[in-house]
Amino acid sequence: MEADNMLLIGNGRVVTRNPAAPVLENGCVAVQDHKIVAVAATAELRNQYPGAEWLDAGDRLIMPGLINAHMHCYSSFARGMDIKAQSPQDFREILERLWWRLDKTLTLEDVYFSAAVAMIDCIRNGVTTIFDHHASPHCAPESLFRMEEAADSLGIRTCLCYEVSDRDGEEIARQGIAENRDYILHCRRERNGLRRALFGLHASFTLNDVLLRRCADTAAELAVGCHIHTAEALSDVEDCQRRFGKRVVERLHSFGLLNPATITAHCVHVDGREIGILRDETPFVVHNPESNMGNAVGCAPVLEMARQGVRVGLGTDGYTCDMLESLKVANLLHKHQQQSPAVAWAEPHEMLFGRNAEFASACFGETLGQLTPGAMADIIVVDYEPPTPLNADNLNGHVLFGLTGRAVTTTVIHGKVVMRDRQILTADEREIFARARELAEKLWRRF
Repeated sequence: MEADNMLLIGNGRVVTRNPAAPVLENGCVAVQDHKIVAVAATAELRNQYPGAEWLDAGDRLIMPGLINAHMHCYSSFARGMDIKAQSPQDFREILERLWWRLDKTLTLEDVYFSAAVAMIDCIRNGVTTIFDHHASPHCAPESLFRMEEAADSLGIRTCLCYEVSDRDGEEIARQGIAENRDYILHCRRERNGLRRALFGLHASFTLNDVLLRRCADTAAELAVGCHIHTAEALSDVEDCQRRFGKRVVERLHSFGLLNPATITAHCVHVDGREIGILRDETPFVVHNPESNMGNAVGCAPVLEMARQGVRVGLGTDGYTCDMLESLKVANLLHKHQQQSPAVAWAEPHEMLFGRNAEFASACFGETLGQLTPGAMADIIVVDYEPPTPLNADNLNGHVLFGLTGRAVTTTVIHGKVVMRDRQILTADEREIFARARELAEKLWRRF
């Protein structure tokens, strides 16, 4: 094979996430165009491709890029806002006094820059793929396209959707459906390996039966999965039982919305019957431990779900851009909730490195989350010097207790180096953040 467009990332410990060969000492990953073509010893690949571009990992870890399975990029502009003044006392008030006021205040320029700063933060934390759930009711048309512009400028992989709800009236709900449809069809026409779309819905309690049927029919017509908040708070369940005589998962199931291409985010308040539905219909459940704790909505029974074969992944819900932080919190939350130090050792790792990769691979139609020949070249280099031996048996212990997102030094997405030595290479980071601060200050005054 010629060395044209070839990149070698080597001289590091390669963590492949391939069960057949999990860790390779002094290994190297060979990338051509968008894909990995070889994983082997550094000396072997440097001899094989002497003319390739060389990226020296400097004895650091070389790992697959991380995947955030549930994100809200627009939440960037809430950072630093004085939310104490709003004094929310429960989850519904958090939505009404913060998030629903914030999303109504966004302009299309705000959408672009709040997405751009979030995406930069993701790249800095080694996140190469984002499944984002967006809302901007007073500028729904073109909002996903503005987010795509930000993603294109930075080179990050995204799957976007617009959350439809009935809380702002019929016309805005219609615009939300249209934005989902337009963007889904756009992604199919463009055939861009970095872009995918799902059909977004907010949550059961903001979707009346007529609107939910329209959304379900549109998603079925487009043959696309959905992305919806599911039983995040007990109030969602109570509303569903009062108005519709069903629990949330049962209601979504009755509308035909649960399938392998659908993301059901949170699933905090689900009972045994609903876990059975999630297992049998195989939607992708995304656990967001930090957000659930911060919003005081409870602890999702994801360990039991995983035990029963439900596909459970990991996200942040916009609470952070650091998936390794979310991994740590998932481990701690379930130990605390069950009052047992013996639980949640394996499941959070499987969520992040196993199930997230599995769902993303199905969504994009290419292998993601592994460093294996033929996989997409989404690769990170992490500054970590193990104080004890690191091998396939204890790898997860090193990841849990030794790694943080900010230890990432280099991020490669789709074969392109987008951050090197902690410097963003695809955009003027300082200029983007300066403009974001200007816009956020104006938004806060409008808010």
